[in-house]
Amino acid sequence: MLTVTLIFTIGVLLSAFFSGSETGFYRVTRVRLVLDGLGGDRLSRFLLFLTNHPALFVATTLIGNNVANYMVSLAIVLFSHEYFPESSTAEMALPLVMAPFLFVYGELLPKYFFYRAPNLLLRRTGWFFFLFTVLFAPCAALLWLLGRALQQLLGESPETVRLALARTELEDFLEEGGEFGILNRAQRRVAQGVFGVANRRVTSIATPIARVWTAKIGSKVNNILRVAKRKQLSVIPIVQQEGKGTVPIGYIRVCDLYMGDGEEILNYHPLPEIGANDSCISALTRLQSTGELMAKVVSRTGVAVGIVTMQQLQRSILDAKKQPA
Repeated sequence: MLTVTLIFTIGVLLSAFFSGSETGFYRVTRVRLVLDGLGGDRLSRFLLFLTNHPALFVATTLIGNNVANYMVSLAIVLFSHEYFPESSTAEMALPLVMAPFLFVYGELLPKYFFYRAPNLLLRRTGWFFFLFTVLFAPCAALLWLLGRALQQLLGESPETVRLALARTELEDFLEEGGEFGILNRAQRRVAQGVFGVANRRVTSIATPIARVWTAKIGSKVNNILRVAKRKQLSVIPIVQQEGKGTVPIGYIRVCDLYMGDGEEILNYHPLPEIGANDSCISALTRLQSTGELMAKVVSRTGVAVGIVTMQQLQRSILDAKKQPA
């Protein structure tokens, strides 16, 4: 009887532990894990590692729940054979009788507690999960290989799902920040705009080379100012002749032309290059860090395919609508 009770108790505890940990994993604050991990907390680093490798976590949880269910089933069978050796009805009735108990104490309550306090409970039980992660590693590796095979078959990347979950979590933080008055409306709009253009390539907003009005070295300043005023331009690309075509090499600011005293364009700012496959956020970060107002978008072969300005990138964020994850 003692052995049966011990096996049953351990099975219920394992079921509660893995069921609750699964809920806590999806509720834990990843920003908090990052900050604690940077502070040197090893447990937070391990939990953050699991959030970055969800397949390992899911495999460990799946194996743990199956082990727990097997132990509970074994305990019920042993109890039935010991006290009702000749009764097949008892073997069928005992699982039905114990099902509500197992559901409440092995599933419902643990999930509720981990849902309400995921950070606290994961920190209290994190090292136990680390132990089971190591113990179940061989079996988890097989499930991971199966997951990779399904990924190749279906073409769905877990990184995409993980980024979508992280993005949804950050958007929830922004919503809560607005409700509590931490973020104002303009800040929330900018942050949501960043999410809206996060996956957009810079070519989606860049102006094709053929449609860009340009100037050459030696052009008359008065003519350029007149055109800039008519077209409402604040920066103008500078090109040079190469064969039968022109290549953008720099840009000038219209305000510099107004403040200068020269009659011709002789000096210009260098024109940085941005890859055609780069995102709008990457391009904006690049221009912000270099202090430039314009860049040329180049293909993989190095051919200029368009021009993008800081103003275009900023407007794309402010005008972006909130995209679904």
